[in-house]
Amino acid sequence: MKERGLLIVLSGPSGVGKGTVRKALFSQEDIELHYSISATTRSPREGEVNGVDYFFKSHEEFEHMIEHKKLLEWAEYVGNYYGTPIDYVEQSLSEGRDVFLEIEVQGALQVKEAFPEGLFIFLAPPSLTELKSRIIGRGTESEDLINNRMKVAKEEIEMMDAYDYVVENDQVDRACDRIKAIVTAEHCRRDRVARRYKRMLEVE
Repeated sequence: MKERGLLIVLSGPSGVGKGTVRKALFSQEDIELHYSISATTRSPREGEVNGVDYFFKSHEEFEHMIEHKKLLEWAEYVGNYYGTPIDYVEQSLSEGRDVFLEIEVQGALQVKEAFPEGLFIFLAPPSLTELKSRIIGRGTESEDLINNRMKVAKEEIEMMDAYDYVVENDQVDRACDRIKAIVTAEHCRRDRVARRYKRMLEVE
C-alpha cells in the first residue's frame, strides 16, 4: 500500500509572487511535486497558456462546476472565480504523489476545512511597500484596482495564523529553497514515518 501523498498549498496576497515562485520551483530538475492547475474566469495574462497556467473558463462553465461539486475549493476574487478541480487532486494523492496547489487565501481556507492534514504555506512579502511596487509593476491594473488589492492584501496577511508555515518572498530562489525544506521536513514527520514502519513490522 502506497503512502498517501502530501497536499501542499501555497497561498498569499495578490502580487506577492505566488505564480513566479511556483514556476521557479517547478523548473528545478530535482522537484517531485505535481502541480494542480486551477480554473479561473479571469482573462489570461500575457504568456499564460490554457491548461498549463490555468484552465480558463466562462462564468457559466465555472458555475456549472460549482453546481456539480467538481471543485475542491472556489472563491470569487475581484469579480472573477478561481477554483481547484477535485478529480486530479484526489487521484494523485491516492497514488502517493505530492500535489501542489497555488491558490488565493479564500480558497486555501476552504481546502483546510476539507483537508486539515494538508501542508499550508503562506507566501509573505518583505513589506507592504514592496508588495504595492510589485502590483504596480505589472502595469495591468488601474489605480482603483491597485488600492483594492492592497486593502484585500492587508486583510489576507492577518489570516496568516491559519497556516502551518510562512515563507518570505524576498528572493525567488530563497523562497523555493525554503518551500523544498518544509516539504522534506514534513515527509520526515514521526507520525508519517511511524505508520510506514508499523506496516513493515506487521508484514514481518
